[in-house]
Amino acid sequence: MQKSWMLGAVAMLATAGTLAFVTQEPAEETPAPMAAAQAPNPQPIQFPHDVHAGTYQMECQYCHFSAERSVDAGIPPVSTCIGCHTMIPGEQQPQEVAKIREYFDAGEPIPWVRIHKVADHVHFPHMRHIAAGYQCQDCHGQIQEMGVLVDPDPAWGKGKMGWCITCHVEQEAPRDCTVCHY
Repeated sequence: MQKSWMLGAVAMLATAGTLAFVTQEPAEETPAPMAAAQAPNPQPIQFPHDVHAGTYQMECQYCHFSAERSVDAGIPPVSTCIGCHTMIPGEQQPQEVAKIREYFDAGEPIPWVRIHKVADHVHFPHMRHIAAGYQCQDCHGQIQEMGVLVDPDPAWGKGKMGWCITCHVEQEAPRDCTVCHY
């Protein structure tokens, strides 16, 4: 008798906790990773997306190498940057190219600040979206027209679930919770 009472109490607490979590309005306060990203010029290297992806028309996946085969898009290693900048001096921003050389010579990764981040309990599988034919710009905005990223483009939807669900509804994509929450 006492075991069934305890099991019932545990089940009720778990249900109440889940409902509180699901129905709670998100705080307007930005999570720590976003707050760091919203500081002026948070990146260790002032990487101009408009020059690389715009002027030189580099594919996003040249730097974000694992987007088509992984959940994460990948953050470019210093070897990717120095691979080009050994031959290309970067005359528009020589001081930034010098920083790349310093990281490379020290054998240290560039400590990039993540700009686009979903909550820890959410998984955004980049490879599924790319396989479905989506372009980076569909979620990240016209990245080829943006300079140094300080915060996400408004097109991104601020990583809110409703934005993702709207797209899944419009595209008749699966909406089962376990698609993103696993």
